Amino acid sequence: MKAMVLAAGLGTRLRPLTDDRPKALVEVAGRTLLEITLDRLKSFGVSEAIVNVHHFAEIVIDYLKANDNFGMQIAVSREDVLLDTGGGLKKAAPFFRKNSENNDEPFLLHNVDVLSSIDLAAMLRSHKESQSLVTVAVQKRQSFRLLLFDEHGSLCGRIAGREFDNEIVRPRPPSEPLAFCGIHIISPRFLTLMTEEGIFSIIDTYLRLAAQSEKISAFRADKYYWRDLGKPESVRLAAKDLAENTLFR
Repeated sequence: MKAMVLAAGLGTRLRPLTDDRPKALVEVAGRTLLEITLDRLKSFGVSEAIVNVHHFAEIVIDYLKANDNFGMQIAVSREDVLLDTGGGLKKAAPFFRKNSENNDEPFLLHNVDVLSSIDLAAMLRSHKESQSLVTVAVQKRQSFRLLLFDEHGSLCGRIAGREFDNEIVRPRPPSEPLAFCGIHIISPRFLTLMTEEGIFSIIDTYLRLAAQSEKISAFRADKYYWRDLGKPESVRLAAKDLAENTLFR
């Protein structure tokens, strides 16, 4: 199975930890966010991954080389300009088509700055059983980025936040607002449906396709550990979690 790690962000919320290094190389309990993410993907069965880089790109590339790519086949997607999640995946799309024995095999998209115990195998099973185009891990919690899912667990909109307005793409009440966890399982056909160009959020593409009756499904991850590592305080709390619970080592 293949995966992409989204690691190109500037990490401005993590300052001063990112004053001299990229977000991906911020450490939690002595391990970098990138190492933690790659190890987790590898334990799930991912053998090939692509990592997008921008901020301190050479440092990330040298780090991967120095660590023998953590025993994986790893490619790097350089972004001269930050392309956001959608643009970043679109640029990396050839990686998922190259040398692919099974063109129908889903792939993982994983933010580098989230720590979780979400059962990726169960998520993949759910994705295949529902025959979804995309499955996203979500939880019932407070967030500025809430997505709306209908009674069948299909994406039908989003509600107001700091970056966007209310948007209902398929009004099928009742709907439930859920917070996205930064982990996606995506069927390859999705790559052919990305008509957006340049810099764009993958969520915008999901909403457009949901409006066209494509199946963007929720994987409920409420029972699993999850933490956003976007701020220094979150990193400190995650280090404490790791020290106290071997599940995340």
